[in-house]
Amino acid sequence: MPASWCIAGLGNPGRNYAANRHNIGFRVLDALATQHQARWASRKQYDYCELTDLRFLLVKPMTYMNASGQALRQFLGYRAIEPSRLLVVCDDINLPLGRLRLRPAGSDGGHNGLKSVIDALQTVEFPRLRMGIDANPPGVDSADYVLDNFKRSEQAAVADMLERTLQGLALLAGSDITRAMNSINQNNQ
Repeated sequence: MPASWCIAGLGNPGRNYAANRHNIGFRVLDALATQHQARWASRKQYDYCELTDLRFLLVKPMTYMNASGQALRQFLGYRAIEPSRLLVVCDDINLPLGRLRLRPAGSDGGHNGLKSVIDALQTVEFPRLRMGIDANPPGVDSADYVLDNFKRSEQAAVADMLERTLQGLALLAGSDITRAMNSINQNNQ
């Protein structure tokens, strides 16, 4: 039975980036894969795995954040998946820490990873889950801020946000996005 959804987490490959704010998309996918005991396979431009019980394909672009679209275009083409069945999970500095926003389509909102996906797929018509990481503090460049790790004092909020995300994504399995959107968007701190 084919996958019902492809979920792409945006981030940067490599250990130095693993705990960065910008890598929250990768963290969601890693948590999903662990929860469902799925094993990752690697290709040149992406890592992927299949959650057969949920009918999800998970994909992490290995092309770095600003070139995520290249890898996703390749993966979607290879798997014959329409962009409307792609859910992109990424960080958002315009949302408070812990806030989630799931939308069926939209702009890049200044996010370079989303911009790359939009440019590569030539459409804004794909769902995206934005995960709030807070705005950069005054005097701190946003590029530096997103590549910084979450502070110890933020870890509980991050863990809670990840848990709510996993619960919401489980509602996506086998259904349209509306059910997951209602749960995720209403279940904010």
